Amino acid sequence: MLTKFIVAALVYLAILVFLVRRTRIKEKTTSNYLLGGGNIGFVIGLFTTAATLFSAFTVVGMPDFFRTHGIGAWIFLAVSDTMMVYALIRVGEVLRRKARNLDFKGMSGLMVATYQSKLAGYVAFGGAVIFLIPYIAVQISGISLFLKAAFPDAIPVWAWSLIIVAVMVIYSETGGLRAIMYNDTLQGVLLFFTIWIVGYNCIEHFGSIESMFDKVASVNEKLLSVPGPKGLFTPQFFIVSAIAIICLPFTQPQISTRVVIMKSSASLRKMAIGLGVVAILVILPTLFMGMYGAVLYPDASTQDFIGHVLLYDQASGIAALGLIGLVAAAISTSDSQIFALGSELRSLLSLEDHKAVGLTRIFIVVFGLLALVFSIVSTEHLVLLARTSFTGTAMMAPMILVGILSSKKLSLLMPIATLCALAFFILSKLGVGPGQIGILQTEIVLFLALGVAAFLELVVFRSSRKIR
Repeated sequence: MLTKFIVAALVYLAILVFLVRRTRIKEKTTSNYLLGGGNIGFVIGLFTTAATLFSAFTVVGMPDFFRTHGIGAWIFLAVSDTMMVYALIRVGEVLRRKARNLDFKGMSGLMVATYQSKLAGYVAFGGAVIFLIPYIAVQISGISLFLKAAFPDAIPVWAWSLIIVAVMVIYSETGGLRAIMYNDTLQGVLLFFTIWIVGYNCIEHFGSIESMFDKVASVNEKLLSVPGPKGLFTPQFFIVSAIAIICLPFTQPQISTRVVIMKSSASLRKMAIGLGVVAILVILPTLFMGMYGAVLYPDASTQDFIGHVLLYDQASGIAALGLIGLVAAAISTSDSQIFALGSELRSLLSLEDHKAVGLTRIFIVVFGLLALVFSIVSTEHLVLLARTSFTGTAMMAPMILVGILSSKKLSLLMPIATLCALAFFILSKLGVGPGQIGILQTEIVLFLALGVAAFLELVVFRSSRKIR
């Protein structure tokens, strides 16, 4: 399989080189380098947004999630994704208009403009760095460990991590956002076909979908109902997870940038609807993979289970394609996030455009090196932050949404409340603060508090300003 993997990797790298040459930018400005020219169509917009959402964690994490906790998440994910699409259409258009009126360079800079305070921008940028860098690092580490397990005598884990980060940084530095978006399209197509081939093979093992579920029921019937065999799917879990998913387009800078640079409202609507369809089609085969593992490998470790379902139980050609799909997914999502952090930093700089972009390019390399270092010396605390990445960035949603939706002068209530909520949330995840307050999870209490703050800002404070 090593030979087939090397051949597939060389083909993949050749395509990347071709795309870099096609998208290489001579004069790097904020518009053409960091924002991809600010005018992308429906097809590229759909694939690049989907690729930033569905990372290597989708291929590795979702099958194991279904195997461990059952199919209770399926309907929940479908409903949450539908609500995310609705929010993307309704709020996304408002965001596009406001961003274009305020010379958008990044969500952090937009918050500075709407709140007329650097604090709002620093909170948005700081929250993104704190939760995205661990997410990137753990993803790189996971794929590197997987490659090491597949080829134990090839190179050490740190060398795999170095190769992945090097490809990301070189690609991003050379071609900018447009090159990343073309890579996203390649990765999206590759990931889609790979997981469907594997998912189909999992069904074929049982003969039919009905036979598969019958076998799962005979092994562990609780996998086919809520709250699942481990009781995970509680109402509070669903509420917190739904908020995190619905807010993704506005709290994850790599996605919000793509929303802003869609060329028209019609393109945005098509992209949003297409994203909902793609989400279902991408997650569905991971359900089949999870049920396959629940029957054949119920007690195996995550790495052992994924190794079998993607590699050892597949034909060597499919296994090699699966590995390339994993690496491509890790690269696509991670370089989008690292590049987005660079764009967010640029939006906070009050420098001449040429100097600001030059400094941003340096920090893109710095963010890549940080992710590399953290991936090599990954700790349990880092993993905790990575696991709660989407929930952590969702804490910024009320502040960001107030900034997007309000056309009036805003106070510093939301930035200050968000900063406090982020600090409390991080402490709770590190075990310093409480994980539960009364009968409610800490996350729900914090979301409620931020919701009250948003109500005060939009309704109470707004009315008092009118009276004056």
